[in-house]
This record gives sequence, C-alpha cells and structure tokens, in this order.
Amino acid sequence: MKKEYITHSPAETALVAQEIVKELPPGSVIALHGDLGAGKTVFSCAFAKALGVTEHVSSPTFTIVQEYALEKGMLYHLDLYRIDSTEAALAFGVDEFLYDKSAYSLVEWPERIDRKVFPKNTLHIHIDRGENIETDRVISIEE
Repeated sequence: MKKEYITHSPAETALVAQEIVKELPPGSVIALHGDLGAGKTVFSCAFAKALGVTEHVSSPTFTIVQEYALEKGMLYHLDLYRIDSTEAALAFGVDEFLYDKSAYSLVEWPERIDRKVFPKNTLHIHIDRGENIETDRVISIEE
C-alpha cells in the first residue's frame, strides 16, 4: 500500500507526521528517506512532539542516536548519515534500537545500511522536493 501527500510548507509537513503517529503502535520503525534539506528533521520534530516529547529535537548527526523517554516506552531517533557500512551499524548496535518492541524508532538516512537489517514491517517514508523546491514536499509512504 502506498500513500502520497503534497505539502506546501514545513507546518504542513509537520501535520502529516502528526497524522502518521496516530496510526502507529509502539515497536514501529519508520525509515525516513530524502536528500539533505528535504525535510526529514522537520518531520522528525513533529513526529516526536506528537508522541509527547517536550524537549528540543534535532537531528542526531554526530551522536548517531538520541533517546527520548515517552509516557510509555522510548523514541529512538537515529541518523545513519555518518555510518559507512551495515557492519559498522551492527557493531554500533543499531539492531537493538530497531527491534525494541516497546519503542518507536525513527531512522534518517536508512539507505546507509542494508534494508535486510530493518524489520519486515518498517514504514518507509520518502520526502522529496516538489514543484516549488523551497516549500513543496512530496511525502510518499510505502508500507
């Protein structure tokens, strides 16, 4: 099943993230695909806020993972941009975050590792620039 949204501002992209959260149970893994500046961090911040995270959320580019306590469970926000291989990701312990059934795992730059590492039910979300490359985004959801 594939859904597609077209947004015209960061606020609209945030609304899509908030809608998606409503449908996901703990244990969900969300792989966020998109170029630099596509809106992955905007999406991630709104996703975290919709789960109840009140602290500032930023892309964990240098730390690889940031952990946020939820009322029940955790949100793991991973950024694999600096990971150069599947082996390096596994040595880091990426699978422990992806297979935690009580947590949500939001992964930026998932294409940096082999898709086989992800659980079969991973939700892949692609964020691409739209007609107006400054504001428009095409958000495709692959289930």
